[in-house]
Amino acid sequence: MLKTTLIGQIDRILFEGEDGFFIAVLKTGEKISGRYVESDISTIKGSAITLEGVWEEHKKYGKTFKFETLKVNQNELFFFLNKIVKGFTKKLSAELIEKFGQEGLVEILDNDIERLLEFKGIKEKRLKKIQKSWKQFRSMRRLGEFLSPYDVSATLLSTIASAMKDVDEPCTKIKQNPYILTSINSIGFKRADELALKMGIDKESENRISAAMDYVLLNYCEANGNSCIAKEVLFGGLDELLGFSGKTHLYEVALIERVSEQSIVVMSNNRVSPARLYDAEKFLYDEFQTRAKRDTGGFVKDLDAFLKQSELVLGQQQRSAVESINNGVALLFLVGYAGTGKSTTSRTILELLNTRYDTKEIITCALSGIAAQRISDTTGYESATIQSLLVKHEANDTFPYSVVLIDEASMINSTLFARLMAKVSKDAVVIVVGDDAQLPPIGAGNVLSDVLTLNLAKIVKLTKIYRQSEDQAITLIANDIRQAQVPQYRQNYDDFEFVDISIPNYYALKNTLSQTELKEVREQNSQQIIAEMMHRAVSSIEKARYRLQNKEIKEYLNYFQVITPMKGGTLGSENLNKLLQEYFNPNPKKCIKKGSKEFRLMDKVVHTKNENMTSWSGDGFKMGEDSNQRRIFNGMSGLLFKIDEDEEQVFVFYPNEDVVVVYEYEELKTHLMLSYALTIHKVQGMEYDIVVIPMSFTHFIMHNTKLIYTAITRAKHRCIIVGEAAAFESACKKMDVTQRDTVLLELGKKKEENDNDR
Repeated sequence: MLKTTLIGQIDRILFEGEDGFFIAVLKTGEKISGRYVESDISTIKGSAITLEGVWEEHKKYGKTFKFETLKVNQNELFFFLNKIVKGFTKKLSAELIEKFGQEGLVEILDNDIERLLEFKGIKEKRLKKIQKSWKQFRSMRRLGEFLSPYDVSATLLSTIASAMKDVDEPCTKIKQNPYILTSINSIGFKRADELALKMGIDKESENRISAAMDYVLLNYCEANGNSCIAKEVLFGGLDELLGFSGKTHLYEVALIERVSEQSIVVMSNNRVSPARLYDAEKFLYDEFQTRAKRDTGGFVKDLDAFLKQSELVLGQQQRSAVESINNGVALLFLVGYAGTGKSTTSRTILELLNTRYDTKEIITCALSGIAAQRISDTTGYESATIQSLLVKHEANDTFPYSVVLIDEASMINSTLFARLMAKVSKDAVVIVVGDDAQLPPIGAGNVLSDVLTLNLAKIVKLTKIYRQSEDQAITLIANDIRQAQVPQYRQNYDDFEFVDISIPNYYALKNTLSQTELKEVREQNSQQIIAEMMHRAVSSIEKARYRLQNKEIKEYLNYFQVITPMKGGTLGSENLNKLLQEYFNPNPKKCIKKGSKEFRLMDKVVHTKNENMTSWSGDGFKMGEDSNQRRIFNGMSGLLFKIDEDEEQVFVFYPNEDVVVVYEYEELKTHLMLSYALTIHKVQGMEYDIVVIPMSFTHFIMHNTKLIYTAITRAKHRCIIVGEAAAFESACKKMDVTQRDTVLLELGKKKEENDNDR
């Protein structure tokens, strides 16, 4: 097709995607489409532009000009300063260009930005904003010029520029080794490799094979929860990724190099592990065994007399856990299913330990803020998140505690578990509490499960369920599911309800309808499920808002929660969030739109990255104290309570952690998402008053006993499942038998083999 030029002004935007792609109408009526990433699309609306591209027929919008390049037809520097670089006004931009000229001003912005303080209206705070924004803009432009010959998409360019905004000479570093891009989230090996090959890198280069090895290890380990991989699986993955055959010698050379630099460990049975995962699990393996051998000498002579003084009544299994500690056990794994009394047992154990150790020597902790708060509420002892403990005592060799109770241990991956245990004093008593029926950790390893398999320390299992009344069934239903049994879910209970929205004669329809027709039937059913879920949401809004109006932020966030297996699709968290936002926050005083995402004042949100962020304590923010950098973790749930349109920032309060975090507008797409609906993996360790769960065969691939068990046990007072009965029953019978490949299990096998050889 013949390329041509089109000149015009954008009148309105018809569609805008998150990757810079948009479709618009010019004032002359022509429709245009293409990608533009140098700024938000809104900045060029109304500007005179020149486009180069071709005319094509769009299936929805008809005749459309698909542009390859877009140039703004005005003083380019004035446009960028006024529309894109933060801190400039039209008046200031014009004055600066008039005084210094275009080239002179660029030189000042690049190398002598302090000179701008001579101008009225520019103070230190504004100068920092200008400097940061100019640096990002310049980086984007230089990268664009450098990468454009290699057909880099607008999305990829934007991702690279954002990730490398603080890197000196990013173009030089990419040229030297394009595979450094694999360290950027969402790029990975395949996209970096595509660019590297276009840049002319040798297919058998050491950098390429080494980067591919990292990718296969990362994909198999971190992404799928394993901490080691069979060497033949690694090499097979490399063959598939690199398109090689018979190149094992190249892999062996690369592997030897990685072993010599101590970044990869080769274990017995030809297992390969990233060094940091191997070191973490080898440390845990040795640490658990060492602590298991220690004897504290016990605590009270007459346990019966001690227990009689307690207001808590223990069953036999619970008592055996307390006896273990009283008999001198220094490391106890207390494992129990929903409703088996883990909290009661934990509290009694801590009261026993309190006979020797002062209250301030006892600490409880958990991965999530809400789990930490819950264990504190039920035991009465001080609690903290694991991460806050590590940060608080970063400068110390060990924690200043004689007793450490770790709750929700099934959620903790190997590296975090190792960091935690490395800080626990060698003489401390450690109680590890968890439920191995829940989903395994996000990240590599499966520490709690592996300890149970290998019997590395004293273990007490709680299996007897304690019900508060006959009308409460969450724990019974959850435990039936744990055992792959279909529970009696259709009865009337105070705390559990199943709303059946099944497709009539579904199996007969499957045999008679076409795939397209069947898809339409499924979509109609999904819409009926949504309608019922929204009905449940409406009945909870008044009580939820009451909590918000009374500034009970934590209670508001944890009152009503939709939980779903997947992100995408009609019943996925992304679509449900948009719908629920309209119900819970329909008329905000302020809002910001970023691509397809819209954030409103007083929205429920969740942080989606592990990253250091500018933050304050709750009181520190109110008092106007200086901010500091604090690690903010994926999954933290908060309230978006302030939008500063002038500074282009939003502020979120995370009540479980008592922290306020500030986000730049450009961080909203990557760091925040709405949290009216969350995936089941996102809510591990959380607890909500009311939980609503959609149940459909559209999520069949995700359905298994651990997933459904975890979802149901997030409900504190009421769990409502809405959807297809057959899908629910199928999920209840689908036992999760996934076995993670871990260093801990390999070390256990090796010990067993050595014992057998003696």
